[in-house]
Amino acid sequence: MPVHGVDVRIEKLNKSFGSNHVLKDIDLDIASGETFSIIGPSGTGKSILLRHIIRLETPDSGQIYFNGHPVFQNGKLLPQTFRSSMVFQSSALFNSLTVAENVGLWLREHRVYPEARIGGIIAEKLAIVGLEGREGLQTSELSGGMRKRVAIARSLAMEPDLVLYDEPTAELDPVTTDELAETLLSLKKRTGNTTIIVTHDLNFALYLSDRIAMMHQGEIIETGKPDQIRKSVNPIVQRFIRTTTKGIQGG
Repeated sequence: MPVHGVDVRIEKLNKSFGSNHVLKDIDLDIASGETFSIIGPSGTGKSILLRHIIRLETPDSGQIYFNGHPVFQNGKLLPQTFRSSMVFQSSALFNSLTVAENVGLWLREHRVYPEARIGGIIAEKLAIVGLEGREGLQTSELSGGMRKRVAIARSLAMEPDLVLYDEPTAELDPVTTDELAETLLSLKKRTGNTTIIVTHDLNFALYLSDRIAMMHQGEIIETGKPDQIRKSVNPIVQRFIRTTTKGIQGG
């Protein structure tokens, strides 16, 4: 199945939980095929914004458009004509299933391919993330980095046009974080999908992203290419850079 990137446009998105105004007039444009990161410290609304993009939350006001088509109408979701997947912070693997069973779960549930072909797809996706021959392992046998890779392979099995990552480096050590970054860079070269990453890890975002948006107290305060974010004169952005990075390299 061919993968086509999705362009995402967000206009004046607002969301409150009680008296807590979490998203405040969010405006963003993300191009088809772009790797776009949303950065900021914890509690700024990044993950809530991601949940709106993946259609797990509905806004109080505002709209999201995929390829120019609105997502919400009268508080309800409209049908989508593309595939999206999300790699959750916890990886969200089923501990009762093997690696192969986790990766092939969506394929079997939706009966996209005959059973005889599913095994080959599982092996292919695991090879892409560097887990060849690990199909029979239990998830309890996996390191944190391997669990992330299995979750990515499961996402790839859907042949998604839009992939979203929620804090992909959470609970990973620096070496494993670097390995994950290289995996995502390799995927970027192999797929044409749009990738949106929510992270507090600025080094990770600067290394991987075509563009970056920074959130602060529910608002987008800066958007630009990695070098533009590095050189931002916004004092909030500069403070975030100073407190979260040391010796940034790559671009």
